[in-house]
Amino acid sequence: MATAAQKPQAQVQAQVQPCRYKTGKTLGSGSYSVVKECVHIETGRFYAAKIINKRMMAGREHMVRNEIAVLKRVSVGHRNILTLVDYFETMNNLYLVTDLALGGELFDRICRKGSYYEIDAADLIKATLSAVAYLHDHGIVHRDLKPENLLFRTPEDNADLLIADFGLSRIMDEEAFHVLTTTCGTPGYMAPEIFQKIGHGKPVDVWAIGVITYFLLCGYTPFDRGSNLDEMQAILVADYSFTPVEYWRGVSESAKDFIRRCLTIDSKKRMTAHEALAHPWISPTAGSGDAKGSEDLLPIVKKNFNARRTLHQAIDTIRAINKLREGGAQRVLNGAVNKASQNLPLHNNGNGMEVEGEPGSQFLHQGGDEMDIDSGPQGQTSEEIQAQERRIPQTTTGLWQRPIA
Repeated sequence: MATAAQKPQAQVQAQVQPCRYKTGKTLGSGSYSVVKECVHIETGRFYAAKIINKRMMAGREHMVRNEIAVLKRVSVGHRNILTLVDYFETMNNLYLVTDLALGGELFDRICRKGSYYEIDAADLIKATLSAVAYLHDHGIVHRDLKPENLLFRTPEDNADLLIADFGLSRIMDEEAFHVLTTTCGTPGYMAPEIFQKIGHGKPVDVWAIGVITYFLLCGYTPFDRGSNLDEMQAILVADYSFTPVEYWRGVSESAKDFIRRCLTIDSKKRMTAHEALAHPWISPTAGSGDAKGSEDLLPIVKKNFNARRTLHQAIDTIRAINKLREGGAQRVLNGAVNKASQNLPLHNNGNGMEVEGEPGSQFLHQGGDEMDIDSGPQGQTSEEIQAQERRIPQTTTGLWQRPIA
């Protein structure tokens, strides 16, 4: 039995505060987290809540702590970086409350457009580079730049592009020699030095920008191969080309030069983010002759993207079938999968963020780390959300249409 002297100490350690949010529809999910729309109860403003299951993250908690540290350093500092508004934890989950991005992922939005030109791709890369340069200036390397982590704030054609998912980002020690050696990221976007484990840093983000640029101009990645091993070998020697010719005929030499300077094997010779921003393809000077291609790229980009997506879905299906043949089916029959499904992180009864066996009306906030809901961007009111949703049908057709000079 606890003594009288022990009870006050226990009460201090378990400070309980009422729930300040209600969750809504699911916006996305990953292997250990789910993202839900949420509303701040007092202000009525809408945000996105990334809800991370602690059990599934066991042994990788540093990724979440690092993501919080990175977002705290750069939030509210750049219009193209997703802002962390609040964060807290419960017995079973961690919660990161951020801006609500209703505009969707980068490439899905491109595929919905009525037309798409090289200048549109350059504008998207310029916005991304601007944010990356800001991160680098603040000693942060993202390490997982890819189209899926680039979101639009709203569905409108002038909406801000946001860099999201800082789970693999790192804060670099600028006052001491410091390199990163952990192999991480998405294979097709990873720089050679990551695979070589010779130490890497900010240049890996510029390499990823080069891959994204190539992807935005043709609909497939430069190192796309039949297996991860073949892909890695191609990356190590920068084995890519601007082929087939018919897919690249409408792309300018300036764009190709930009890609080459990003996809430079030697990281010391690779452009920095600021040098990339000054490249003629991103920031053309008057009379420089660096005109961008005037051909509508959407038909080719959309065709290639859909073909690659269908291929990879078929590959994933075959892999899943092979796993079942190797014994996965027996594990299902034994109830292992069903048992795991009982530990899924979320259950929402409409009264707030709730987990099975965990009260949804009370949350343990991190002592001393709680962020004021009003210290960052003010989120969106329900009227603003409804207005954006009403505009979606009008703005998802003919986005970024430009007259050809």
